[in-house]
Formats: sequence, C-alpha cells, structure tokens
Amino acid sequence: MKPVLIIRTGRAPDPIRARYGDFPHWFRLGAQLAPEKIRIIDVQAGESLPPPGEVAGALITGSAAMVTERADWSERTAGWIRDAMDVELPMFGVCYGHQLMAHALGGRVDYLPGGREIGTVSIEVLQQAERDPLAGVLPTQFRAHATHEQSVMEVPEGVTVLASSARDPNHLLRYGKHAVSVQFHPEFNADVMRAYIHRKRADMHKEGFDPHHAFRQVAPTPMARRLLRQFARHHGLATAR
Repeated sequence: MKPVLIIRTGRAPDPIRARYGDFPHWFRLGAQLAPEKIRIIDVQAGESLPPPGEVAGALITGSAAMVTERADWSERTAGWIRDAMDVELPMFGVCYGHQLMAHALGGRVDYLPGGREIGTVSIEVLQQAERDPLAGVLPTQFRAHATHEQSVMEVPEGVTVLASSARDPNHLLRYGKHAVSVQFHPEFNADVMRAYIHRKRADMHKEGFDPHHAFRQVAPTPMARRLLRQFARHHGLATAR
C-alpha cells in the first residue's frame, strides 16, 4: 500500500505545539488518515521526498517561512510538485503549501497588500466552482480560519479560482483533476486560531488591526474542515475512524 505524504514545510510555534500538537497531527485528523497510512517528510529540515509515483497522495502544510525567500528546500519541493503534477498525483496544499504549488506551476507569490489576513474570515465560493468535484458541495459562503502575510498574487495559467475572501481573491485553486490548494487553514480548530491571534497581537496592532475584535470573531469552521476529509475520500486516501 502506497503511503500518503504529509509534506512538512514548517512547524507550529512552541507554545501552540505544546498545547495543541503540530501540523502533521492536525492534517491527519482533518483528512481522517490512519496513522499507519501516512509518511511525514520534513522538507524544511532537509529530508528528501520519495518519487511521486511511490505515494498515493500528498498534503502540503503551512510554514512561517516565505515562498519569496526561495530557500533551497522550498525550491526543491517546488520541483517535486511539478513532477507530481506530471503523474497526476492527488495533492492538497495549505497556506505555504498553497503558495508553493502556485509558485511551482508558474504563479506569482508576494506580500498581501494592506497587511496580514488573520482570524475567522468569510469565504465566497465562485460560480465556476459549481461543477468542481470538491468545491461543488460547498455553500455560496462559509467560514474559514486564516493567518498569512503572503498570498498568491497571480495564479498559474490554466488554473481555476474557486473561492475568495474580501482580502484575498485566490483562496481556493484547482490545478487539474487531482490537485487543489487553499490559502485558509482547514486543519485549524477555533482554539488553534485563537492561539495564533494571541501570538500575533503585537504585529496586528502595528498593522492597524484589532486583535481583540479578531479574537471575539473566531467561530467554528465545519465546512472548511470538511474539505480535507472530502479530498481524502474522493481520492481513496481516507480511512474513517
């Protein structure tokens, strides 16, 4: 049985990790993957990815790093993403993973004008998502947790934009039959979102945002969370527990 890769591009801050766990754990739970079915590769730490043909699919995590830094490990992973697209591997990128997929396939990533987007945000599903096998089941609007400074400013040629927020027009992208990415965090729960807002409160003040308001606006995001599970089920990766 081929494993499902969790491509780790970073890790949660120490205080959050100590209390709530870390990215691979959140992704495994969100996608309902059996522990014995996953393989975690820490690309930021220099671990090598297996050939795409040797895995059943890949989930690409977020990171505190910036895609525009073009670190060696990040660019190597971008090359792997291109190879994975060639063999039509199921892939789901989140936040940094979303930006890295877009960068790898010819899009442009840069800092989001006006400062970071953080908190529980409203996501609008666009008309072109109606027939999408993943986004087609979403309501016209749903809530999602977000925390990012950079965004996909220009999508790659041939990529379909499926959902947007008031701040970021490219929150959900479809790259082909088997590859999608999201800027928001379907793996976050409300407690994790509040922890990130608390950690970033000084930066939010500097950028003119009210962290207290953002903290109070945090709410459950069941539809966003459902996306990871739906992706895994659609591609035969999930094991219901």
